[in-house]
Order: sequence, then C-alpha cells, then structure tokens
Amino acid sequence: MTSSLTLNFINWDVNSDIFTVPIINHPIRWYGIFWLLGIVLCYKMLWTIFKKEGRPIEFLDQLSIYIVLGTIIGARLGHVLFYDPSYYLSNPPKIFAIWEGGLASHGGGIGILLGIFLFTKKQKLPFLWVADRIALVVPIAGACIRIGNLMNSEMIGTKTNLPWAFIFTTIDQIPRHPAQLYEALFCIMLFFLLHYLWTKPIVKSSTGSCFALLLILLFSFRFLDEFLKLNQEDFENSMLINMGQLLSIPFILIGSTLLIINNRKKNNKC
Repeated sequence: MTSSLTLNFINWDVNSDIFTVPIINHPIRWYGIFWLLGIVLCYKMLWTIFKKEGRPIEFLDQLSIYIVLGTIIGARLGHVLFYDPSYYLSNPPKIFAIWEGGLASHGGGIGILLGIFLFTKKQKLPFLWVADRIALVVPIAGACIRIGNLMNSEMIGTKTNLPWAFIFTTIDQIPRHPAQLYEALFCIMLFFLLHYLWTKPIVKSSTGSCFALLLILLFSFRFLDEFLKLNQEDFENSMLINMGQLLSIPFILIGSTLLIINNRKKNNKC
C-alpha cells in the first residue's frame, strides 16, 4: 500500500485487499474492515448513551441486530433495485453475492429506518426517540464506509487541478476530486455538530429534531457531492441529476417536514 505526493497531486495506489485467507482463498478487504469498524464504534457510542439514560442494554443488543440486518439488506437491495435491476433480475443468485460488491447507501438508510420501525413496534417505544439516538452515531458509520470506498478506489471524483486532487492509479492517471474523502470529513464534522446540538435543551427536548437535522444535512451534502463524482452507471449520464441525487431528495424532504412540524408544535405550546 503506497500513497505519495506526485507533483501537486496525491498518488493513490492502495491495494484494496489486506491479505487472502489461505484455506478459503478469499481476500480480506479494507472496505469490509471499515464497515465492521463503523458498526463497532456505533455500538460503543450507543452503549454509552443508553447507560447515561438508564435504558436496558438488552434493548441496545436487540436494536443493533435490527439495524445491522436492515443496513446490509437495505444497502444490497438498494443497489440491486436502483442501479442495475435488469442484470439482477436476469441473474437472481447474484443478488446474494455481496462479496462481489454493490451496496447503496440510500438503500442502507431505508433499511435502517425499517429496522428502527420494527424494533420500536416490538418493544412499544417511540420511533422518533430511537431515531434521535441513532442519528447521533450514523455519521461515524458513514465516515467509515466512505473511507472504505476510498481504500477501494471507488466512487471516484471528476477531474480537477486542485492541489489535493487524488490520482487513483488503479483507474487512470487523471487527478480527481477525492469525493469519498469529502463525504467522510463531512460526516465527522456532522457527528460533532449533532453531539453539540444534543447538549442544547431545545434540541434534546424536541423529539425527532436531531433525526431531522441528520436527514437534512447528510443528504444535502450527498446531493452536492454527487456533482463532483463520476456517475456509477451509464444510464445516469442521460439524467438531469444522477440516481444518488434523486434518492437524496426524499430524505431531505422528510427531514424538513419533521423539523417544520416540531417547530409548529413548539410555537403552539408558547
């Protein structure tokens, strides 16, 4: 694994495989490691939150199962349905071949929401109460996944002459925006912002506000960052905005609507 400065640009020459397991002859990849890291960090932070609020850790263990399964299944089905449905409908077994790559973050987001819904329905907990706490840790998972994309030299950016441009040598010799890194850094900043706002009574007491802010800010940045990325599939080249941007809009609208409703409720109490 090497990464060096070439002229004004960063020469990114990273092997996506860490090592190969001899018995099964299957590689262990950086992408999978960062996915696992994101899950572990989220669990640790939620454990702290649940402890502080006096909630049973058993709830967290159950919630984690719903969230992890929802994320993986949703992300896979999102890729299948949003980006290449004809191929997967013609090759159904490939739907389950996650190891070949193909996870969509928007599908993962839908899977998380469904996981929260099923968990809260079973435990008879308020959906927005749980969603607020999940919102506090999601940015860290997002940052880990985007770093994983960077290690894979995937979701690469458009051409640029900016001094921090990356040359993804496994792709070509063109300096490009490190769009994955932009999202990772934004997710880290969003993590600290949400935790700061969570200390403010006006946010913490307004159930759903933290969740709404996550949806608005995260997917608004995703919408903008897509302008700096190459389209993932050829069919997107004929679209006014690409699939990533199109799928971001509903999340932004849901977050905005929730924030407006919360604001009206607060004003009615005054």
